[in-house]
Amino acid sequence: MTESATDLSPVHLFPPATALWTLERGISPIIGTAIHNGHHVRPEALDRMALDEAGRLREEDPFTAYAILDVPNQIVFHRSRFEIDLNRARDGSVYLRPEQSWGLQVWQEPPSPAIIARSLRIHDAYYAMLRQTLAGIEADHGQFVLLDVHSYNHRRAGPDDPPTDPDQAPDINIGTFSMDRERWGHILDPLMEILGSLRFRGRFMDVRENVAFEGKGEQTRFVHQNFPLTGCAIAIEFKKFFMDEWTGEPDLEALDAIRATIAAAIPMLETALEAGR
Repeated sequence: MTESATDLSPVHLFPPATALWTLERGISPIIGTAIHNGHHVRPEALDRMALDEAGRLREEDPFTAYAILDVPNQIVFHRSRFEIDLNRARDGSVYLRPEQSWGLQVWQEPPSPAIIARSLRIHDAYYAMLRQTLAGIEADHGQFVLLDVHSYNHRRAGPDDPPTDPDQAPDINIGTFSMDRERWGHILDPLMEILGSLRFRGRFMDVRENVAFEGKGEQTRFVHQNFPLTGCAIAIEFKKFFMDEWTGEPDLEALDAIRATIAAAIPMLETALEAGR
């Protein structure tokens, strides 16, 4: 790793308020995305929101961009999921009702049709960019693996209340709902083994498939629909053991462990892709 565990600069990303996403292309068929990392909200939408900054941050996936820093191809989205959620289908990507957003009342005044339309154009632009980017990587390498990195809360009852039962909340949840498991098992199974080798504070990580989440997000569905023979998209949800989900404070030791484990998986993924041709 190039940064020490005490260097906060790569952990806290401060893109300009107008930023949509950051794309970094490398010479590799492995892509890492952090599409819920963002926190920015356009002023026209923010003025109508009831949900405060802390409430938004609690349901976002901060620090997932840090986890993919060593992946050769990276896409980090800088808008809050409360402005536009890229991992929802277009018609549900702007939260308008509490049942779309964990029961939270997002709006004190509903967004106007014009505000919604501008948010949807971001959704459209992102997927147009993603399609072009993946097509380029497909042309260069024949196949690719996209690591769709997210995080999830496990202390929803409150900071002082018991966490979610570990039986229902693995440290790392792998979602494969839209994946052709038979086609891509030679990629997925060794990846899960590597992730399970993450030893943190005296124990190995609990890695399971389709427990807390099944990987039904829009991005993995988009990849498997549009690149059915060449694109393997894996939804990876880290339980927020790497931060305090109520204060937003990161645990740098845990983040470095996650980052190192993802970095260690890259050579294996590249080799497995080549061997599976």
